[in-house]
Amino acid sequence: MSRLRLIFALIGIVLPIDIGTAQIKPQPSECLAIAQSIPRVMFASLSTVAAEKGEVIITYAGHSTYIIETPGNVTIATDFSGAYTAGKSPNVVTMNRAHSTHYTLNPDPRIAHVLRGWGDGEGPARHALVVGDTLIRNVPTDIRGGWRSGPDTVMQKDGNSIFIFEVAGLCIGHLGHLHHPLDETHYAAIGRLDIVMVPIDGTYTLSLDGMSEITRRLRSSIVLPMHRFATPLSDFIARMNGQFEMDIRPERSLSVSRDTLPKRPTVIILDGV
Repeated sequence: MSRLRLIFALIGIVLPIDIGTAQIKPQPSECLAIAQSIPRVMFASLSTVAAEKGEVIITYAGHSTYIIETPGNVTIATDFSGAYTAGKSPNVVTMNRAHSTHYTLNPDPRIAHVLRGWGDGEGPARHALVVGDTLIRNVPTDIRGGWRSGPDTVMQKDGNSIFIFEVAGLCIGHLGHLHHPLDETHYAAIGRLDIVMVPIDGTYTLSLDGMSEITRRLRSSIVLPMHRFATPLSDFIARMNGQFEMDIRPERSLSVSRDTLPKRPTVIILDGV
């Protein structure tokens, strides 16, 4: 068994995988961390990843829903409830069950792939499929039983998923409705993220201090906030310790490729956030 396949097996991902609607050869993850030393991990070097061309379009639809459109014409909606679509018809939707603005039990039957971030009672959700030009996988995390944390908080194991989309040489992650800090096994399973979508409400998900710590640790080239409510953007930015640039844009969408990633890690605020 190869080293990469061994790591997939350890985190519960088995290859070959469901190739979805397109008959293409299943591919290994280019973003997965290889735990060569403990507790730190060594991330896959960009120089080892085949240079792929094409731009990904990312649109903020609302709440925790971003629409990802790939060069291969795959459209993905994150934390999909049906309320936020930005006028796009997704081929793939991911969901988390924090509350009803993050999932639906009655998705449009025309959506080819409906990926729930929680398990069916027999273990955590495990997704690893190729749809068109995109490899989609998840990393399970726990979720609170109620809206807010407190002394009597009960955590439900594996109730949330961090979804990762690997396309056009980019590693794109969506943290979902994350409720707790990540440990080394999470970081190893996530791997490199060039773009990360981060909830910054500071109350219903993880605290701003906790979320900013995760953001600094991931050190993605692009950070896309979401799930903000009334939290001042400055409260999140201030916790970045000057390590990230801030870019506020009047558009709701951005186009990005491997070649156009910012040289310095940047928090990009799209219209509507």
